[in-house]
Amino acid sequence: LGAIYALVAIGYTMVYGIIELINFAHGDVFMVGTFVSLSFLTSLGFSGAVRDPALLVVLLIAVFLFTSVVMGLVGVLIERSAYRPLRNAPRLAPLITAIGVSFILQNIVQIFYGPFQTDAPQIFPTDVFVEVGDVKIPILSFFIIAVAVGLMLGLQLFIGRTRMGRAMRSTALDRDAAALMGVNINSIIALTFFIGPALGGVAGIFSGMYYGNIKYNMGFIPGIKSFTAAVLGGIGNMRGAMLGGFLLGMVEALG
Repeated sequence: LGAIYALVAIGYTMVYGIIELINFAHGDVFMVGTFVSLSFLTSLGFSGAVRDPALLVVLLIAVFLFTSVVMGLVGVLIERSAYRPLRNAPRLAPLITAIGVSFILQNIVQIFYGPFQTDAPQIFPTDVFVEVGDVKIPILSFFIIAVAVGLMLGLQLFIGRTRMGRAMRSTALDRDAAALMGVNINSIIALTFFIGPALGGVAGIFSGMYYGNIKYNMGFIPGIKSFTAAVLGGIGNMRGAMLGGFLLGMVEALG
């Protein structure tokens, strides 16, 4: 749970850090990611657990790449059509627009998949456990945490060590000064809206694997929780969002 919340919280905190917008549509971007992965897997004919390790690895890589790229492009489209025209508008306008985008995404999914709960393809075996004393922990939990932490560390390295990452940090610090130094602000913001929804799409895949079912309005509660995690870690702070997500997940599970 903490890993899923952390991946979604990163999208919130990245967008806020760059353009100071609370993107309340991000929870529904996460939801759309679950349905994109559903469509991809069902189109290939997979619905149950895949027991062949090699095939499972290839399939997981394929669904992660496909879903993250599609959701990244959806994020860029949302930024270009809904948020960019309002970049210099009063802050209330893009906030209301974000809520409107949330409703649009929910209704698009409802048109194609209906208002009912849908079973998510359980390609990862859910009946394999690791025993720690008297406790059985699903290996799926270890897989979700490992992939999520790997993605977060990769993002940290990208932002901290690359030229584009430096441009993102400078844009977050002072957008006007970054533009004067030659940073293409539109490209950096588009990149931010690509990375955040891409990670949200991966979180959507994990959610489908973990719970086994998805629904058109499932993004609201995880979205609010992930926003809470981002605020808990300090909105705009990447490492804080990661820690906040894991902390919130552990508090929810233990409480």
